[in-house]
Amino acid sequence: MSKGNRGRDRTAAKRIVEQQKAAERRRRVTIWTSVGVVAVLLIAGLVGWRVLANQDSGTAQASTPSVAVDDGTAFAVGSGPVTVDIYEDFMCPICHEFEQQTGPAIAQMVTDKKVTVRYHPVSILDRASNGTEYSTRSAGAAAAAAVDGKFVEYHKVLFDNQPEEGSSGLDNAKLIELGKSVGLGDTFAQAVNDKTYDSWATKATETFASRGYNGTPTIVVNGKQVTGPNESLPTTEILTQAVTAAAG
Repeated sequence: MSKGNRGRDRTAAKRIVEQQKAAERRRRVTIWTSVGVVAVLLIAGLVGWRVLANQDSGTAQASTPSVAVDDGTAFAVGSGPVTVDIYEDFMCPICHEFEQQTGPAIAQMVTDKKVTVRYHPVSILDRASNGTEYSTRSAGAAAAAAVDGKFVEYHKVLFDNQPEEGSSGLDNAKLIELGKSVGLGDTFAQAVNDKTYDSWATKATETFASRGYNGTPTIVVNGKQVTGPNESLPTTEILTQAVTAAAG
């Protein structure tokens, strides 16, 4: 082989080697770029999942009143052997009627240690408050009052000042003012303004519906719904009879 041919062969071989090295470098860059993209997507996914998990955890923790009973849906008053569950909406005029008509008798049964009353504030009438969601806000305020040990007092003052169905309801300032009138303070006011328990009210209402109820007030004695004739509002006498029967 001539020197010229050997020179050309070495040049060709060198060019092939350089091409192979360049191809290897491109392959490595492609691999590491792909790895980097996958890693970024994985990290982003983990961060997003943690954020959502923390949000869900924080909401559940913040929205469930510490004193709530019956799967976190109600506030218990009394210690009697018969359980009376009352599902009510603070904008519901029939609930107000029931409170005026039978509330004193229920309070007496609590005093006599005949019943444990579990009050379930629900929000089925948000549509009737011109977009202010009064039912949810008042239920959330009642929950805040319960946490601060004033549920019974606040429950009464809410019904004593019930707005008309179809109105905008009471604003938060008025809800706080009513709270102050029964001895509630700054922590209550902050909970109302921060809507701390509004999500709880929504959850309690969903539980209400899942139990097969769709109207307020719904009164249940030891697990059995109590109504008047033709599913009308039960009278004080009918409720008292139901409690007596449940007590045996």
